[in-house]
Amino acid sequence: MIELTRLNHKSFVLNALLIEQVETFSETTITLANQKKVTVKESKEEVMQLVTDYYKKIGLYQLHREIGDQIHES
Repeated sequence: MIELTRLNHKSFVLNALLIEQVETFSETTITLANQKKVTVKESKEEVMQLVTDYYKKIGLYQLHREIGDQIHES
């Protein structure tokens, strides 16, 4: 779970495993696996760092890197 801030300055916690896409328009918009969109104050880079830190914390970061390497080798 990562803590983010809505545009109204209220913080919330998001399950990082549900993130499908992070885009920057005028604000940062996160698209979830269920196609719901969430707009946050954090930058795309900040969201990516929070997700990376979360993956490391729960032990998925190395697995994610290994799978990505295998995909690029195919």
